[in-house]
Amino acid sequence: MGSTPLDRSTTWPYEDGEPGEFSYSRFSSPTVAEAERQLGELDGGEALLFASGSAASTSVTLALLSPGQTVALAEGAYYGTGALLAELSRWGLRTVEFDQTAPPPEGVDLVWLEAPSNPFLTMPNFDAAVSHPARVVCDATAATPLNVRPLQLGCDVVIHSATKYLAGHDDALAGAVVCRQPEDAVRLLEFRSRTGPVASADTAWLLLRGLSTLEVRVARQTESATQLAERLRDHPAVRIVRYPGFGGLLSFDVADAEAARCVETATQLIVNMTSLGGVTSRIEARARWEGARVPGGLLRLSVGLEDPDQLWADLEHALADA
Repeated sequence: MGSTPLDRSTTWPYEDGEPGEFSYSRFSSPTVAEAERQLGELDGGEALLFASGSAASTSVTLALLSPGQTVALAEGAYYGTGALLAELSRWGLRTVEFDQTAPPPEGVDLVWLEAPSNPFLTMPNFDAAVSHPARVVCDATAATPLNVRPLQLGCDVVIHSATKYLAGHDDALAGAVVCRQPEDAVRLLEFRSRTGPVASADTAWLLLRGLSTLEVRVARQTESATQLAERLRDHPAVRIVRYPGFGGLLSFDVADAEAARCVETATQLIVNMTSLGGVTSRIEARARWEGARVPGGLLRLSVGLEDPDQLWADLEHALADA
């Protein structure tokens, strides 16, 4: 099958005096709709594409909650999610953190999981979470639908920063929300249409390109990350390795912040940069962004498609400096 056509139109003619399936691109467009269809098939629900992962998370929060309600957020989840929820506290939203390997606290209105958490790589207790009466959201960016399908496990909504593994080439900024209940998808489409955080047709087209290679990319990244995690565990400069057993994301600790700085600036094949999920391996000390919530020596490694032996040689050289 050939590439999906890229339709950059922002508006379409009415049909017999009435808007057709597509009328204005803030509501939907052909290329975006095709990306949403494929994302929905992957996760087993109804998908909506947003301008970024943060836009997706913001839309879920504002569309499905009201002032005075409380979100139970997984401890150690992506720091940007906590920062977003703190920003929304100005509108009366409350946030409490909880250990996602245990049951969520009582009396909350939304349970927010992350599978696995970033950068601590813990996995949620899905059974405990979906037994809670609140709606359950799961950020599955690092897992992708190939490894974890939260909707099948009983969650109500799954979120992806599609910038990462789904698009996979560091050239498309996008977010995705996939809903189990049709009424949640209707509400989010209504919210997106009114507030405007929709992805462009070009972004959707790049995402479709990424989805066509997702399986082979993640398989290679998982194979390489598994090898690197095993080797890192045996290295005398490494204190702890965190890896859930799938995917291309892992983290490990060296002695302290100074040692982490030595490692991240000494690699030559692995690039010292932020983000994750691309074809290029990258490493960074997360304390520069997250402060005291992570150990000073914690390094996050996103494994790309390079030869794993060459990646290990690069890490081994850098760890010698630590």
